[in-house]
Parts: sequence; C-alpha cells; structure tokens
Amino acid sequence: MKRFTSIAFVLIILLNTMGYYGVFLGWQLKNDIAMSKALDADLYDQSNTMTLKVPVSVPYMPDQPDYERVDGKFEHHGQLYRLIKQRYAKDTLTVICVNDTEQKKIDLALSDYVKTFTDKASDTKPTSKTTISFIKDYIPTSIEICSVTDGWALRVLHNSHYQSLISTFSASILHPPEKA
Repeated sequence: MKRFTSIAFVLIILLNTMGYYGVFLGWQLKNDIAMSKALDADLYDQSNTMTLKVPVSVPYMPDQPDYERVDGKFEHHGQLYRLIKQRYAKDTLTVICVNDTEQKKIDLALSDYVKTFTDKASDTKPTSKTTISFIKDYIPTSIEICSVTDGWALRVLHNSHYQSLISTFSASILHPPEKA
C-alpha cells in the first residue's frame, strides 16, 4: 500500500512539474513508434497516400529498380505527411507519403490545451484589449537622457611637409630607331 501511494505521489509531482506537455510528448512518441512499425510492415491506407515526383539530375547515379524505405515528416497546406518510400529512376525522384491524421489530432489537442492559458476563448475572434492595467497609474516613471561624452571627435592634423618625388626611372631607349 505504501509503495502504491509513493508511486502515485511521484506521478502527481511529475505531472505538476512537467504539466500536460509531457503527456502530449508521450502521445507523440507513441504515435511515432506505432506509425514506424505500421509503415515498415506496409500496413497503411492506400487512399491516404500521395506520390511526389521531383525532377533531379544526379550524374552517375544508377536507376533504382525498387523502392527503398525512408523516414521523415513534412507539412503541406496544413496536412501532415510521413514519408514511406522513395526511388530514383530516369532523373526523377519518386517519393510516396501518407497522410498522418493521428499526428494532426495530437497537434490540435496540444494547441487547444495551450489556448486554455490565454484569456481569449478558442472559438472567438481576437478583439481589442479592453482590460486596463491600473498598476501603471501608481508606478512613477521618468526618463532622463544624460550626455556622457561630447560625441564623436576626430583630431585633424595638417602636415606642412610636402614630399617631392624624384624620378629614378631612366629611359632604356635614348633615341628613336632609324628608318630603313
């Protein structure tokens, strides 16, 4: 009984310390592991897949006869996609990805949770700030600008000594060549 109570208190302290953000991180990790296992076993809905063909010219790259498994995520027009497999053939990289609806649900739940920390409701449009902060009226503020230096100063020295240039170049041809 003491052990169960100790574990329960430790979990409450962890939840208090990390908040529900840790729960969301765990949920995302669980989803990542489950999706990786499902994609490795080719267990995914074919109707949620999308094929991307990217023209890429890579010299001396041989064509791949089969697709190879890849991992990765990206977002396009608000939808989250996971990369499944890719193949390079005939100067075209073909990438197949699947729509990850579970990750989208997790992200929406996390954003709704974060919205609970703000004053605005999640379904209302943003309005102008109507609350007035009265604390500003009772805290004296003053702004004073003090000059510490005179600013930028540049001392200009005029040199009265003129340099005279002496030509050390002597012509190698003393007279023009004769006409023949």
